[in-house]
Amino acid sequence: MNTLLFLIIGIPLIEIYLFIKIGSQIGAFNTVLLILTTAIIGVTYARYEGFNTLRSGIDQLVKNEVPMYEIISGATLAFAALLLILPGFATDLIGILLIIPFTRKVILSRFIKKQDFKRKEKKDYIEGDYEDIGEDNDK
Repeated sequence: MNTLLFLIIGIPLIEIYLFIKIGSQIGAFNTVLLILTTAIIGVTYARYEGFNTLRSGIDQLVKNEVPMYEIISGATLAFAALLLILPGFATDLIGILLIIPFTRKVILSRFIKKQDFKRKEKKDYIEGDYEDIGEDNDK
């Protein structure tokens, strides 16, 4: 609960501070223009990376493997797009880091363990030998 409260209060304070500092350096109009530009370019690139992730996931399914990384990566891209839509420089920076494939892989590798998600073949039979121990069939 304390972490959530810190995020709810802390993130807007950081964004307001950055708006004031950057706005005083480059001007109010340029600050707003920069925020809109990062949102448009970021969401467009998130869409592109989302389609690449979807294509990779379909390739994994064709190989009869569970596309676990692609599922997590797709959710991360959706979160990154949300961060880019929110106005602010700190959220834009985090969103951009989550969209770039290399940094996304580095960030996700810290949170998920690498596992073998290959689908195991299910056998519908039991292998074995048999011997008839009933009546003597040699006669």
